[in-house]
Amino acid sequence: MSERSNRRRKRMHWWSRGSGIRLRVWMAVNAVLLAALSYAVYAAVVSNAEGSGYSGLGDAPSSPGVLDRLKGKGGQAVPSKEQFLHPDGIYYGAATVKAPYDAKELDQLTTDAGGIRTTMSSYFMTWGQKFNPYSITAAYSHGTLPVLTWEPWAGGKQNPKPKEILQSNTDQPDYRLANILAGHFDAYITETAKAIADAKWPVVLRFAHEMNGIWYPWDEGVNGNHPGEYVKVWRHVHDLFTEAGATNVIWVWSPNIIRPEPNIKLKPLYPGDDYVDWVGMTGYGVHEKTPAITFGPTIKQIQTITDKPIIIMETGAQIDSKQLSWVNNFFPWLKRHPEIIGFVWMEKDRDTGARANWRFTSSPQEKQAFQAGLATLHLTTGQPATRSGASPGATPSTGAPPGATPSTTGASSGATPSTAGSTP
Repeated sequence: MSERSNRRRKRMHWWSRGSGIRLRVWMAVNAVLLAALSYAVYAAVVSNAEGSGYSGLGDAPSSPGVLDRLKGKGGQAVPSKEQFLHPDGIYYGAATVKAPYDAKELDQLTTDAGGIRTTMSSYFMTWGQKFNPYSITAAYSHGTLPVLTWEPWAGGKQNPKPKEILQSNTDQPDYRLANILAGHFDAYITETAKAIADAKWPVVLRFAHEMNGIWYPWDEGVNGNHPGEYVKVWRHVHDLFTEAGATNVIWVWSPNIIRPEPNIKLKPLYPGDDYVDWVGMTGYGVHEKTPAITFGPTIKQIQTITDKPIIIMETGAQIDSKQLSWVNNFFPWLKRHPEIIGFVWMEKDRDTGARANWRFTSSPQEKQAFQAGLATLHLTTGQPATRSGASPGATPSTGAPPGATPSTTGASSGATPSTAGSTP
């Protein structure tokens, strides 16, 4: 071999010496990239003080991106549960089809509401589903407080008619209150509690809502349940959460308005102030001109039981001749009731899991009325209260500035939406 050939061989780059070396290098690079990606996914899914980038409710997201997380750049400290219990403004929430995951859905909702962002994301989970910690991360990254309705049943089917109650929805023997009390679901309850505790960030938990109705299998008048069992079940579940260290839960006891079942009293169903943080209500405007008619009798009964803050957990107005009047009156009425700290509007219809079309976008007139009314409210920021004892609706505000850009990162839980808007 000539000297010239030897020099050419020595100058040959190692990358050109064979496919085996290239393959090993490529595999090593892929391993590093896969490890980095796995860490990024873990950081995105596990909701903790280092990843969600919370900067307040109703704000555009400020969550650090994947590269920032890999470099160790995290968000602010975990907010406390107490920070949210007594807000210095009103909570404005929405129950949407893909909440709390889809940022594009929230973007559209913000546009529909005149540029004002929600401060709560409401979503549902049956006892057949496993808790997804990313729901908390997603909610906070979108500037919303997560509101989880946790339903002890296998799920139900959409009623053929709005006022019809399907027997298959109420007769679910496995989910009798007595079975819950007997510990049949303790492992699942504890697993869920530990997952929420590990997430660290506050979560609003509306457990076994509308217990004063006759359309869910946990209601005392159906499914072989007996008087007094509901309170025992609530306390049992609450105690298991406490044992699991899930002190980041805001507990909401949430009856239906008393209109459909006026003879079922609320007091025997109340677990006690030690087990409840907020009192919720489900109530929709149906052939009523004002929300005072819809909610007034129920509020009166609640206030004989407890002075806990009240929050409307599901609401909207049915499409009828009084719909526009109801929506126009809703916001002034809300501002006259400082004991009510917020509301969650049902942005669903019968095609997406509700029993009627409750969307505020059901007509241009309703949409305009909703936008105008919402703009008069002072919405909470989710930051530590600055005005102790202030009336939530006292100071008008336009909320977040129009055109605020939501996060572009969304995910789907794959969960089947619960049948919502259950007021008959």
